[in-house]
Amino acid sequence: MALATANPAQAQDHGASKLNGEWTLDLRPSNDAPAYNKSMTLDITAAGVVRGAFYDNAIEDGRAFDGKGRTCFAFHTSDNTGPYQTSGCLVGDRVEGQSWSEGRKFLLTWTATRTQ
Repeated sequence: MALATANPAQAQDHGASKLNGEWTLDLRPSNDAPAYNKSMTLDITAAGVVRGAFYDNAIEDGRAFDGKGRTCFAFHTSDNTGPYQTSGCLVGDRVEGQSWSEGRKFLLTWTATRTQ
Protein backbone atom coordinates (compact mmCIF):
# COMPACT_ATOMS: atom_id res chain seq x y z
CA MET A 1 0.00 0.00 0.00
CA ALA A 2 1.46 3.37 -1.03
CA LEU A 3 0.90 6.48 1.02
CA ALA A 4 0.41 9.79 -0.75
CA THR A 5 2.34 12.63 0.83
CA ALA A 6 2.26 16.29 -0.04
CA ASN A 7 5.49 17.99 -1.00
CA PRO A 8 5.79 20.85 1.52
CA ALA A 9 7.66 23.00 -1.01
CA GLN A 10 4.76 22.73 -3.44
CA ALA A 11 2.17 23.59 -0.79
CA GLN A 12 3.93 26.73 0.42
CA ASP A 13 2.75 30.19 -0.47
CA HIS A 14 5.96 32.08 -1.13
CA GLY A 15 4.44 35.44 -0.17
CA ALA A 16 7.58 36.00 1.87
CA SER A 17 8.52 38.77 -0.57
CA LYS A 18 6.99 41.14 2.01
CA LEU A 19 10.41 40.78 3.70
CA ASN A 20 12.17 42.34 0.70
CA GLY A 21 14.24 45.42 1.35
CA GLU A 22 16.83 46.84 3.72
CA TRP A 23 16.91 45.86 7.39
CA THR A 24 19.01 47.05 10.32
CA LEU A 25 20.29 44.16 12.43
CA ASP A 26 20.69 44.53 16.18
CA LEU A 27 23.47 42.03 16.91
CA ARG A 28 24.06 42.85 20.57
CA PRO A 29 24.69 39.71 22.62
CA SER A 30 22.45 41.11 25.39
CA ASN A 31 19.94 43.96 25.70
CA ASP A 32 22.29 45.96 27.94
CA ALA A 33 25.33 45.63 25.62
CA PRO A 34 26.45 48.62 23.51
CA ALA A 35 24.75 49.00 20.13
CA TYR A 36 26.14 46.76 17.40
CA ASN A 37 24.18 47.32 14.20
CA LYS A 38 24.80 45.84 10.76
CA SER A 39 22.72 45.60 7.61
CA MET A 40 20.68 42.87 5.95
CA THR A 41 19.29 43.10 2.42
CA LEU A 42 16.62 40.58 1.44
CA ASP A 43 15.45 39.95 -2.12
CA ILE A 44 13.00 37.05 -2.10
CA THR A 45 11.63 35.78 -5.41
CA ALA A 46 8.08 34.55 -6.03
CA ALA A 47 9.51 31.01 -5.89
CA GLY A 48 10.85 31.62 -2.37
CA VAL A 49 14.54 31.92 -3.27
CA VAL A 50 16.38 34.31 -0.92
CA ARG A 51 19.14 36.54 -2.27
CA GLY A 52 20.86 39.54 -0.75
CA ALA A 53 23.42 40.16 1.97
CA PHE A 54 23.76 39.62 5.71
CA TYR A 55 26.50 41.30 7.74
CA ASP A 56 28.35 42.35 4.57
CA ASN A 57 28.38 38.80 3.16
CA ALA A 58 26.40 37.41 0.22
CA ILE A 59 23.46 35.16 1.02
CA GLU A 60 23.91 31.65 -0.35
CA ASP A 61 21.28 28.95 -0.85
CA GLY A 62 18.45 30.82 0.85
CA ARG A 63 14.80 29.80 1.01
CA ALA A 64 11.72 31.54 2.42
CA PHE A 65 8.11 30.67 2.99
CA ASP A 66 4.86 32.14 4.21
CA GLY A 67 2.72 29.45 5.76
CA LYS A 68 1.10 28.28 8.98
CA GLY A 69 0.71 31.91 9.99
CA ARG A 70 4.46 32.64 9.84
CA THR A 71 6.75 34.29 7.31
CA CYS A 72 10.25 32.84 7.69
CA PHE A 73 13.54 32.37 5.87
CA ALA A 74 16.81 30.48 6.18
CA PHE A 75 20.13 30.82 4.39
CA HIS A 76 23.84 30.50 4.85
CA THR A 77 26.72 32.90 4.45
CA SER A 78 30.42 32.53 5.07
CA ASP A 79 33.45 34.59 6.02
CA ASN A 80 37.08 33.87 6.84
CA THR A 81 36.03 31.93 9.97
CA GLY A 82 33.72 29.53 8.11
CA PRO A 83 30.01 29.08 7.37
CA TYR A 84 27.10 30.71 9.18
CA GLN A 85 23.59 29.25 9.24
CA THR A 86 20.94 31.96 9.68
CA SER A 87 17.17 31.92 9.97
CA GLY A 88 14.49 34.36 10.99
CA CYS A 89 10.76 35.01 11.06
CA LEU A 90 8.70 38.17 10.73
CA VAL A 91 7.13 39.02 14.09
CA GLY A 92 4.97 42.13 13.84
CA ASP A 93 7.09 44.78 12.16
CA ARG A 94 10.49 43.21 12.92
CA VAL A 95 12.42 40.04 12.22
CA GLU A 96 13.53 37.77 15.06
CA GLY A 97 16.34 35.46 14.11
CA GLN A 98 19.42 33.51 15.01
CA SER A 99 22.79 32.81 13.43
CA TRP A 100 25.02 29.85 14.16
CA SER A 101 28.72 30.22 13.39
CA GLU A 102 30.19 26.81 12.71
CA GLY A 103 33.77 28.11 12.68
CA ARG A 104 33.51 30.31 15.77
CA LYS A 105 31.15 27.87 17.54
CA PHE A 106 28.53 30.32 18.78
CA LEU A 107 24.82 30.92 18.39
CA LEU A 108 23.57 34.50 18.41
CA THR A 109 19.96 35.62 18.54
CA TRP A 110 19.20 38.97 16.89
CA THR A 111 16.41 41.28 15.80
CA ALA A 112 16.04 43.46 12.72
CA THR A 113 13.92 46.49 11.88
CA ARG A 114 13.29 48.07 8.51
CA THR A 115 15.94 50.63 7.65
CA GLN A 116 14.42 54.09 7.53
